[in-house]
Amino acid sequence: MPELPEVETTCRGIAPHIEHHDVTKVIVRNGKLRWPVPKALNKILTGHTLQAVERRAKYLLLTFPRGTLIMHLGMSGSLQIVPADTPPRKHDHVDIIFDNDNCLRLHDPRRFGSIHWTKDAPLEHALLRELGPEPLDKAFNADYLWQLSRKRKVAIKQFIMDSHIVVGVGNIYASESLFRAGIHPRRAAGKVSRERYEALVKAIKAVIRAAIRQGGTTLRDFTGGDGKPGYFKQKLNVYGRKDEPCNTCGKPVSHCVMGQRATYYCTQCQK
Repeated sequence: MPELPEVETTCRGIAPHIEHHDVTKVIVRNGKLRWPVPKALNKILTGHTLQAVERRAKYLLLTFPRGTLIMHLGMSGSLQIVPADTPPRKHDHVDIIFDNDNCLRLHDPRRFGSIHWTKDAPLEHALLRELGPEPLDKAFNADYLWQLSRKRKVAIKQFIMDSHIVVGVGNIYASESLFRAGIHPRRAAGKVSRERYEALVKAIKAVIRAAIRQGGTTLRDFTGGDGKPGYFKQKLNVYGRKDEPCNTCGKPVSHCVMGQRATYYCTQCQK
């Protein structure tokens, strides 16, 4: 699934090509995504100027004068900028064509992505209003995590992956951040000290920033808005490295399943 760094990479990749341009046409080849694509999308968007492309959590927000298009890439979705006359491939479900002949194309083999239209404040939409802070915001800090974690028995990995606590710390980035902070993924959130939360927050911010700089993490089929894969996989310390030597101590990286998600850690470096 594209995570926050991948979505941020997509946001930065597509914005310069379509911001401040008018929509000339919308083509919906298959509107049966996770939720149905709005039937009147062509009428809603055609003739209106895209004012901004922004991101909230793993959602892309395309702001128009009369409302906001909210897009999610689901499990396997990607957005690319292509010339408007580019023939569609299989699974190219939606095209938004602009007056500069650029086309924003949604490709989604599994069709778990979604497109929503709202005339209201987008951050008050049901999908967004209860989300936690962004990991790179000042509001996300050690005091915030420590206070929310008191008396919580949930494992720290699942705690930081909860989008009501903080958005965008997906499975890969949770494993990598806990390794950097030296915290075992099974440790109860309520048993982590204030000082260790300080280290964890720094680790999360560093991992997310590094992943964004590298263009995200390609493990299967993610590509950014320019069609290029992410390269953060080259920098992973533990994720996907079962039985390989830890980069710090040399002990084999361990693996388990938590919450139906693969979890990687070093029993020597993480306590």
